[in-house]
Amino acid sequence: MKKIMVDTHSQISKRLENLGIVLTKPSAPAASYVMSTHVGNLVYLSGHIAKKDGIPWVGKLGRELTTDEGKLAARSVAIDLLATLEKHLGDLDSVQRIIKVSSFVNCTPEFTEHHLVTNGCSELLVEVFGDAGKHARSAVGVNQLPMGVCVEIELIAEISKQ
Repeated sequence: MKKIMVDTHSQISKRLENLGIVLTKPSAPAASYVMSTHVGNLVYLSGHIAKKDGIPWVGKLGRELTTDEGKLAARSVAIDLLATLEKHLGDLDSVQRIIKVSSFVNCTPEFTEHHLVTNGCSELLVEVFGDAGKHARSAVGVNQLPMGVCVEIELIAEISKQ
């Protein structure tokens, strides 16, 4: 009798592996809130801050940081968002699509490339989820963010009914 092997490794996990992305332990809340919650089939992720080598990635775009550095920071936030989403859901295969990304870029008044910084997150979500990763988005420049970080991003995802 031939034994049938069941692949328990999720499709999204395989895609992350192929992209060389390892999801680490999700961030913990820095104040009185939760990192994720859901209502119906929508999951809301609290704002996640950019980290570099495990510590807050501080700096102001247009002064200490370039647009390319900001884009890398936004990509790092996207990876952290995925880790939180995976913890909340158990795996990422129940994500039907990414609905909305809201990005806050700590920048000088003259900086105008918030949209390019935020692409670091948006492009990664499309790499991971394909067309389901395409989303509505806001990219806003702000005077300051918690701990002086350069980027903070929140996300809303639609999931299959659980």
